[in-house]
Amino acid sequence: MKIILAPDKFKNSLTGIEFCEIVEMGIKQIKADAEIVKLPLADGGDGTIEVVNYYLKGKVVKLKVNNPFFQSIEASYLYSASTKTAFIEMAEASGVKLLKEDQLDCKNATTFGTGQMILDAINKGASKIILGLGGSATNDCGIGMASALGYQFLDKNNEQVKPIGANLSKIVAINVEHVDTRLSNVEFAIACDVTNPLYGKNGAAYVYAGQKGATQEEIEVLDTGLKDFSKVLNAVFNIDVQSVKGAGAAGGMGIASKLFLKGTLESGIVLMKKLAKFDEQIQGASWVISGEGKLDHQTLSGKTIQGVIHSAKNKDINIAVFCGTVDLEEDIIKDFGISYAASVIEQAVDLDDAMKNASQYLKNITATFAQKFLN
Repeated sequence: MKIILAPDKFKNSLTGIEFCEIVEMGIKQIKADAEIVKLPLADGGDGTIEVVNYYLKGKVVKLKVNNPFFQSIEASYLYSASTKTAFIEMAEASGVKLLKEDQLDCKNATTFGTGQMILDAINKGASKIILGLGGSATNDCGIGMASALGYQFLDKNNEQVKPIGANLSKIVAINVEHVDTRLSNVEFAIACDVTNPLYGKNGAAYVYAGQKGATQEEIEVLDTGLKDFSKVLNAVFNIDVQSVKGAGAAGGMGIASKLFLKGTLESGIVLMKKLAKFDEQIQGASWVISGEGKLDHQTLSGKTIQGVIHSAKNKDINIAVFCGTVDLEEDIIKDFGISYAASVIEQAVDLDDAMKNASQYLKNITATFAQKFLN
């Protein structure tokens, strides 16, 4: 019997790889001859790097880059020399995680450090770069990242503007003469899990800037900046920026990745499944066991479990999910195609207990499942 283990992390509790090890051990105690295939997944957010390296088997590259406020920090990314593939999380250089809450100020933040990481990977010989857009502290429409790669953003006096969100309305032209020519030889795959347009009530500023330190007044200024800058982008790249799904991801890095890097925007879970060769690996399996911190209505819109279900259903494979909490009615779970669902919180005393002792509770869940379905 072939069983696939394909979880996401339980945030602040278990990694996807730890999940796989615990569940494998539990299944083997009941069904010693089971063939277990461990395919931990992620949806492109923070922490994806560990899962990516499970497949890339690259080395961690550390380098000095600019943080969101142009201060020098050490950031890291993955690079596999054998496949010439790099995996870069923009949060490493341009993320909220680098700042304390009272430091958040996205109007003055830049993605320049992300561009520096991309440049370093190109210098190392990368021919493919996977860029994760989660967790940004920025709203600069990627002009910081692009500046690091040689793009020049000019004001009405033909002077370069400082590449921050507050200056987007000042840009009247883009000089591409000094762009690094090697960019055209690199394939960029962009992990982008939102479909927000660039500007407007559902755009980058109105939906996300408040979480990154912007006041209501600043949100309006940033939104105007994105709208003004989009006219420049439309003219230079001959595109209707506002019609691009995901353009507003990570403070406009969605559209920046598409235009400045010629990248392809894909959901994080689709990219991860490609990296794991997921659809090939699950061939002939009896069960796919997935999981993540919370099974709820958000799961149905592009999260890891949805991606797993999409593949497993196509091959008529049974699906089980072991989660931190399950916040969906039984009939919805069944309609979703899940044959078995269990949660840690059902066994725990409270949330704190669930977080601290998730390993033990996951062992219990696995034992119950294995006795019921694998005996």
